[in-house]
Amino acid sequence: MRVAKWIMCFMGWPMLAFLAASVHAKTLSITSTPPNATVKINGLVVGKTPYIAKFPGGYFRKTRSVFGARLEHPIVARISLDGYASQQVILTEGPFTWRAFNGHTDGKYWLIRTDHLEITLEPLSRAFTGKPEITGAANEASATKSPLPVEQIVEKANPAVVRVQGADGWGSGFFITGTGLIATNKHVVEGESNLTAVTSAHQRLPAHVVYIDPDKDIAIVKVKGDAFPHLALASIKAVQKGETVVAIGNPGGGLADTVTKGVVSGIGPYRALGSGTWIQTDAAINPGNSGGPLLDTSGRVVGINTATVISNGAGEQVQGMHFALSAQNLIDVLRNFYPASRPVTHPTASAGAGIVRVDSNPSGAEIYVNGAFVGDTPSVLHLSAGIHKIEIKAAGRRSWQREMNVLKDSQVTLRPTLNPQI
Repeated sequence: MRVAKWIMCFMGWPMLAFLAASVHAKTLSITSTPPNATVKINGLVVGKTPYIAKFPGGYFRKTRSVFGARLEHPIVARISLDGYASQQVILTEGPFTWRAFNGHTDGKYWLIRTDHLEITLEPLSRAFTGKPEITGAANEASATKSPLPVEQIVEKANPAVVRVQGADGWGSGFFITGTGLIATNKHVVEGESNLTAVTSAHQRLPAHVVYIDPDKDIAIVKVKGDAFPHLALASIKAVQKGETVVAIGNPGGGLADTVTKGVVSGIGPYRALGSGTWIQTDAAINPGNSGGPLLDTSGRVVGINTATVISNGAGEQVQGMHFALSAQNLIDVLRNFYPASRPVTHPTASAGAGIVRVDSNPSGAEIYVNGAFVGDTPSVLHLSAGIHKIEIKAAGRRSWQREMNVLKDSQVTLRPTLNPQI
């Protein structure tokens, strides 16, 4: 009887521990200044600040038995509010290996670092300081500039290129203002809370995300400081098929600030990679290059290096298919924060230019001007004065066309509705 009683007590202890873990929950609170910010947990909107949620106690401390509640995945919180730079925080630490008393392992677990997170959101007016250099749209393609040798392009651009380092990997980026704003890919920084920007001079700068685009693979991070060397951005009208381009980045397994050279193979939408205007090139873009600049022979950024395709839809291997997201997409983002920013145009004897804002229902439709793809709606176009053919296309919808006379210094808004095809 004594032996039986002892066994029953021993077997009952884990069950009591399990019940305690379920009953004795612990509270996690997230507050922000200012309040009423949106809280996303692992990409899902869960509420507004102040946000309070209850979790099992075993999520905050190691549970005593295999039957206790364990957190089996990391938790990433994103706090965002209109007019403020969003913040992303990894709430957990781990993974740890759970080991039983007999030494056997029973999977991985994570622990929530703290029961209270307090966030101070930075106004975008403070984050988006300085002024990006955006070259103009009109007459760019025919700008009479002698192409620079590759070594001069690299010498000019390299000080502005950085390695964007996170806890789980790294990518590349480049300064777009002298006040510490860095452009990179969204997939480089998503899920990361502790970022470091490493310059070509090996300076390590703490960085934080100030903007992530909801639709395109674009993110902007910031470091403290000023007088950083930065790169000019060129609109999509500056890019021509066949022109020479140079990619700079930090590929895994290679040296820092690796340089590759190629040509522009194609320009246009490429839905397999997502929305936006894509530049295809045979300049090699490898893992770790993501977020780095694709440069023209004037040293201007024409694209953000993003992806490489290694096989087609039939499973056949392909070569030389590398893609950069057009700098035009980044320019469109920056104009939301720098409304006074206008393209720097080259002096010409033209009749001037006008602004055409293009939106559509549904949004995300493709815009063609005089037969050339120039981006997705909504977009702001800077067109030379004169007659232009505007066409808006979307899959499964009737295209919309109009021939319009753009006047010097005019501002026009187009909002066509694309009706479904019958």
